[in-house]
Amino acid sequence: MRASVIQIAVDEGESVESRRRRAASLVREQAGADLVVLPELWTTGAFAYDAFGTEAEPLEGPTYEAMAKAASDAGVWLHAGSIPERDPDGPLYNTSLVFSPSGDLAAAYRKIHRFGFDKGEAVLMGAGEELVTVRLPATTLGLATCYDLRFPELFRGLVDAGAETLVVSAGWPERRRSHWTLLARARAVENQSFVLACATAGTHAGVPQSGHSIVVDPWGEVLAEAGAHEEVLTVEFDPGKVATTREQFPALKDRVLGLQPPRRP
Repeated sequence: MRASVIQIAVDEGESVESRRRRAASLVREQAGADLVVLPELWTTGAFAYDAFGTEAEPLEGPTYEAMAKAASDAGVWLHAGSIPERDPDGPLYNTSLVFSPSGDLAAAYRKIHRFGFDKGEAVLMGAGEELVTVRLPATTLGLATCYDLRFPELFRGLVDAGAETLVVSAGWPERRRSHWTLLARARAVENQSFVLACATAGTHAGVPQSGHSIVVDPWGEVLAEAGAHEEVLTVEFDPGKVATTREQFPALKDRVLGLQPPRRP
């Protein structure tokens, strides 16, 4: 399986429409890949809180249309990163979109864990409530977004739902880059899954971004890692290694906690 992780730079001063055109062009250049991944909130910047309300769009808005066409043009499965979604009947959501090679929407995931500690995203956006997986021909994706990476129970739930490849779309700050790499490898090891973690480059609202998108195998080995600037990280991997790893080292079968309600004293 061939995956292209597009570490797009989101710098201040570029219009949202310009970013859409640039992202769509980068996706089309990945024709021949099986899966293409974009980062979190690349249309606005994950830390550009003031832009969330003004740039929010309905689920089937301009970014949806541009990414659906790009996926179809390239003939790829596309995790189009996330957008600030405006629900007509509720709050904003940080929503990831996945398109099939025909350009149809295969899944939408509303970010469950909102970052900000009672400010920023945590108060401006609603929380998603559902775990989301997507079945591809060669593997089943489990979807997560940025701050979700710090909550292992979410990934356990995705594995229980059949996930074999965990895709994390993020706008992660440079000052905590060491956590980014550490947690991506930890989620791979503990869930015996591939992790494809795509982060933004550039600067959002004065916050330098980590870059360093990373692909990790089920043993925690780093298959590829990007640098700090915009680039496309392309890697080939065997999805069958998940089943082999889980058979050779069946740690998931020894789980006890979380599989049943706690006993009452």
